[in-house]
Amino acid sequence: FHRHKLDEGIERGLDSTVTRTLMGNAFPTPGLTGKFYDADMDPLVEVVRDTVGRHDTFALACNAKYYDDMGYPGHVNCTDNFNGQIETYAIAARAGWPALNLFFNTGFSADNMLVSDEPWSRPGDYVLMRAMTDLVCASSACPDDIDPANAWDPTDVHVRVYGPEHTFSTAIARRVTPDAEPVLTKKTAFQPSWEPLTRNTVEYAGYWLPSHFNGEGAIAEYWACRDQAAVMDLSPLRKLEVLGPDAEALTQAVITRDARRLSTGQVVYTALCNDHGGMIDECTVFRLGQDNFRFVAGDDHVGLWLKQQADRLGLANVHVKPSIDQLHNIAVQGPNSREIMRRFVWTPGTQPSIDELGWFRFLIGRIDEAQGTPIVVSRTGYTGELGYEIFCHPSDGTAVWDAVWRAGGDLGLAPLGLDALDMLRIEAGLIAVGNEYDEQIDPFEAGIGFTVDLRGAEDFVGRAALEERRAHPQRALVGLELEGNEAAGHGDPVYIGRQQVGVVTSGVRSPVLKKNIALARVAKQHAGLATALEVGKLDGQQKRIGAEVVRFPFYDPEKTRPRS
Repeated sequence: FHRHKLDEGIERGLDSTVTRTLMGNAFPTPGLTGKFYDADMDPLVEVVRDTVGRHDTFALACNAKYYDDMGYPGHVNCTDNFNGQIETYAIAARAGWPALNLFFNTGFSADNMLVSDEPWSRPGDYVLMRAMTDLVCASSACPDDIDPANAWDPTDVHVRVYGPEHTFSTAIARRVTPDAEPVLTKKTAFQPSWEPLTRNTVEYAGYWLPSHFNGEGAIAEYWACRDQAAVMDLSPLRKLEVLGPDAEALTQAVITRDARRLSTGQVVYTALCNDHGGMIDECTVFRLGQDNFRFVAGDDHVGLWLKQQADRLGLANVHVKPSIDQLHNIAVQGPNSREIMRRFVWTPGTQPSIDELGWFRFLIGRIDEAQGTPIVVSRTGYTGELGYEIFCHPSDGTAVWDAVWRAGGDLGLAPLGLDALDMLRIEAGLIAVGNEYDEQIDPFEAGIGFTVDLRGAEDFVGRAALEERRAHPQRALVGLELEGNEAAGHGDPVYIGRQQVGVVTSGVRSPVLKKNIALARVAKQHAGLATALEVGKLDGQQKRIGAEVVRFPFYDPEKTRPRS
């Protein structure tokens, strides 16, 4: 409750409906959508840390009527606990309090039923909140032991109050495996450089990244990349070193490309698949030497999976080591990116220069001169433009950012966030986990069948399943051009008549093409160019948007720009 309002005889406590409306979430999470409000739309508390990630703001706190109706009359309950504590403050008792039910695992079923299950929280999990004003607070360790809400075993809750002299970083927690220790959200090596330019940050794979920048916005950032140059932070990508005499054998066994064809200094884009052909991840693989490979992937679990495959294959002379704490990276993308890089990247005679660096190749160099900051530069990207990625030790993040910014100042260089990046990658036909693929989708269905090399005889994880899937394809990723300007969204159904034949994976209104486009996974029988389809809105039947299957990538389908 807002203490000052109580002193004036006005009762204003946490209002879940106002909070959900203003924050746009089922419950606040650390970051820009982290505040709880009262009925006057004044903020009361801000969520600073959350190691659980699942709470409830829809149901009342447990109350006497609930237990009475369930056949447990007289059961102790949170509402009575609250009523017993707040009478000192002349707050009227209620039959059921609209509380913040921390740690409760509630949601809505496909039939719009409010459902509850065992909580996600484990011993030691916590939520840290910052008071936005003077408050009167009441808490209750929920005594519900008649349903799964407390895993059938209610426990005490520990409440700790910190003074203003204590400071805490904003974070959520991630676990690589269910029994792993939680890891709090981190800052990248480049955040001190871009943080003054934006307050619009989101949690991405365990790090804070900008969604867009103040004074720019996603559209301006997008055009900077298409027309001139943009720089973006990609540090959350997982870097894994695969080292030792058996490194090539392991790499050959887990990627869908032919690792033995890789030369030192070369990069390859590949899929990582499970036994039934579904995609665990997509990644790039760098060959740094005869026995030295570097995987740059998206999923933390890839490192554990690589170790498991090495054990399964009996490869004793290979070591898989995470190196994300030693390598952070930014990308410089756009038509002017080569000139920007040319201005500060120094290479020794044994390495290619920026002008000599080919597509999907990398160099090892320094900033400005022979004693400068060490960097690794690859000619890769996720925008469909000419571009480079720069890898460095986190301690050198500021120096690298400053070098790029200094070199690009007169070439239209702009910072770029995740919102603009998503627009760019959809136009370029580049896929994203959770959109175009998951562990049930194979590379052919995800639109990257070109990464599956079945020419040789060597086996790799999922090969047999992929041979079967290629011979008998069921679905394909296609490009759609939609009528009108209403964008398709991830998960929108795709129809022919009343029959659903696919689903939209990603959609955007393309600035450069001036068209409404989408990627969709559809039944193979309806994947041909010029096939007329419809994208369903609302319930899929009441509203339809006409669409036609077109060639993708939508933008520069021959990839002349990144190859240039």
